[in-house]
Amino acid sequence: MQNIEIKEIIDPILSSDGAGVKLKRSIGVNPNYYDPFLMLDEFGSEDKEDYLGGFPAHPHRGIETVTYMLHGEFEHEDSAGGKGKMKSGDVQWMKTGSGIIHSEMPAMTDGKLQGFQLWINMPAKLKMNKPEYIYINSKEIQTHKDHDKMVKIIAGKFEKAEGPVKGHNVEPIYFDIELIKGKEFHYNLPKTHNSLIYLVNGEIIIGEKEHKKIKDSTLILLSKGEKLKVKSISDSKFLLISGKPINEQIARGGPFVMNTKSEILQAVNDYHNGTFVK
Repeated sequence: MQNIEIKEIIDPILSSDGAGVKLKRSIGVNPNYYDPFLMLDEFGSEDKEDYLGGFPAHPHRGIETVTYMLHGEFEHEDSAGGKGKMKSGDVQWMKTGSGIIHSEMPAMTDGKLQGFQLWINMPAKLKMNKPEYIYINSKEIQTHKDHDKMVKIIAGKFEKAEGPVKGHNVEPIYFDIELIKGKEFHYNLPKTHNSLIYLVNGEIIIGEKEHKKIKDSTLILLSKGEKLKVKSISDSKFLLISGKPINEQIARGGPFVMNTKSEILQAVNDYHNGTFVK
């Protein structure tokens, strides 16, 4: 089997979104897509002024948004009648399909807020489907734990633990991994997939070839292959995300991602004339 090595190391861009929420964006800049992934943000701060504005009501069409909370609480509300509170460790996997208007506002006035939002593209045949949600309580997420590591499985399978997201068209893998200093994480990935690691904190070495130092809040795009090896230089936490490419043309207009410019214009018109939510 072919070893997986580093393809590219990307330092996130400091940015803000919503009503001024500070974040680090590593996919979706300029834009740099990594099929099927369209955007990856690490959001949050210990300063309430950096997040209190939240993400007021805004529309989406043609994508999936995966929000994973590490610390803090968010209240979610949408045009389909959905409403709930995300707490530390919870995941909201939203297939926006033909269109939804939603808001995500912090349900806290102080303390640490930290989490991730990943955008996954939808194939043309699914983009106009009815919106769908997968709400995942942290208690429902299976975890593998041994002397070297802890692996939280949101999607995919590791050893005997399996994630709650199944039957998905891009066959996603989404792990949250904590690796003890000096230990190694090994995993076989599908050679068809595009894969990445987002290092949250710590320092790691990936693969067998020498590479520059990787430490804290860094995106690492991986080469295609099957055998992944990650070694921790210090106690480390990182996300492993992988998915099967869709290989379709991408047209993006803000929160809308379709296949053609005319479809983007239609989404904008639908939003402004009140026919966006089907």
